[in-house]
Amino acid sequence: MAAHAPDPRARPKAPVFKGRAFDTCLAPSAETMRRWRASRYRAVGVYIGGRGRACRAQPHLSHRWMRAVRGQGWQVLPLYVGSQATCVFAEHKRNVRIGRHPWRQGTAEARDAVRKAAALGIRPGSPIYLDMEAYGYRNKRCARSTLLFVRGWDREVWRRGYLPGFYSSAESGVRHMESARRAGVRDLPSVMWFARWGVRAGLYREPVLRPSAWVPARRIHQYAGNARERHGGRTLLIDRNLVHAPVARIG
Repeated sequence: MAAHAPDPRARPKAPVFKGRAFDTCLAPSAETMRRWRASRYRAVGVYIGGRGRACRAQPHLSHRWMRAVRGQGWQVLPLYVGSQATCVFAEHKRNVRIGRHPWRQGTAEARDAVRKAAALGIRPGSPIYLDMEAYGYRNKRCARSTLLFVRGWDREVWRRGYLPGFYSSAESGVRHMESARRAGVRDLPSVMWFARWGVRAGLYREPVLRPSAWVPARRIHQYAGNARERHGGRTLLIDRNLVHAPVARIG
């Protein structure tokens, strides 16, 4: 870590949330969030930025919105959808693939992620979760550049006082990060958000992760996606998550 990096012992700690969360492409209005207090969810994943973000216009997302939903009792999981692996599976993400200088690009996008977080009132110590959609990690060249991008992003997010998290498919990005962890690679994500749909929600039964990996309070399981739910008279299309992990400090 660079000599001018914040002392990790002095950095503020994010609160840890344990329970159910949902994420949705477009941040709902504060009124919808108020009505959704009738649901079992108590945390929400919101997409704060990145060149790969699907819902680029976020008319409700602001510092005021953050403070409003916090006042309603919600916890927030900030997601940043940056550049994607060169071997990303999703066709609609292939126009935002990692370039020729992955570490440099990851570092630059980390700076942007921190700026976006700070503008929303997300304070240092908070996690920012890098969204890396499923990719062919067995492609060695692609895996190498993806890992360099992720590590550069992680290091810079950490250097700037935030906590680097990582979201991906359990069978691609998460398996790749776990392999790197077992190999002793540095600058890996601090929190792991793994997507495995169609199974029972569980944080510590994920087969690609060793029981000792990303514990304690460092895991999120996205166990279902594209689910339509209605609460308080408002319907949203969501992904469902089970959480035991840090959430945003909102000021």
